[in-house]
Amino acid sequence: MKKTQFHSKRSEQSVVFDSPAQYHAVSLSGGKDSTCMLLMMIEKQMPIDVVLFADTGMEFPEMYGHLEQLEKHLQRERGLSITILRHPQGFEYLMFEEPKQKAASIANRKQMGVPLCGNGWPGIRVRWCTGQLKTHLIAKEVNQLKAEKNALHYVGIAADEAQRCKGDQYPLVEWGITESEALQHCYARGFRIGNLYEIYHRASCWCCPFQRIGELRKLRRHHLELWQQLMDMDNRALAQFGQTPLGRFKENWTVDQLDKRFAKEDLLFGGDE
Repeated sequence: MKKTQFHSKRSEQSVVFDSPAQYHAVSLSGGKDSTCMLLMMIEKQMPIDVVLFADTGMEFPEMYGHLEQLEKHLQRERGLSITILRHPQGFEYLMFEEPKQKAASIANRKQMGVPLCGNGWPGIRVRWCTGQLKTHLIAKEVNQLKAEKNALHYVGIAADEAQRCKGDQYPLVEWGITESEALQHCYARGFRIGNLYEIYHRASCWCCPFQRIGELRKLRRHHLELWQQLMDMDNRALAQFGQTPLGRFKENWTVDQLDKRFAKEDLLFGGDE
């Protein structure tokens, strides 16, 4: 069968595949589920043509270390590198600087009395961070691969979250691998994901305003530099957007208020988590 050469502009890496056989695209978040899926696909000798990671720029430092370890394994086993997708401007540009262009958005901003640029803190109704920095980037790439390469898209959703499946390929659900089993599979193969799961419930963006209070307390205790960055971002948001939903990190808490609360609790309870 004739071999066709595909050149990825994003990874600057050439991949050889059999045409017209299907192309196999794996989404990688770096968390336990997608990591387990990728490791098991390699172990089961399943075809993999590209591994896609959407970098928000706001991942834990340990996550980038984990991705380096995982890429070395992928290169050794399959000769592939991880294809990194990034928004051209990044998180802080979107949060503070992106100009509003739609008439409805401009009218709403004028009514609130806030600047006509920046999205502010993500909210429940408008989670622009997930959309612009993750799902839109992956979807654009995958849809192009589906159109051009007849691609199958593999997503790391565990069996105990099967209700989230929406029509792609979900190997962990097919294999009956739960979230806890996925983490143990990673650990058993030497992928500890920077020990993030020993501290946090999720290994997502450190600045996420949807984190529980307990997770934010852990961020202050275990990643003080990131906590300081979060305080700076929140102060900037308050200065730019005021006490509007765009300027509120959480509905009832600023990061500075949380910092004072956590400091007081540490004195009272000795820093117990």
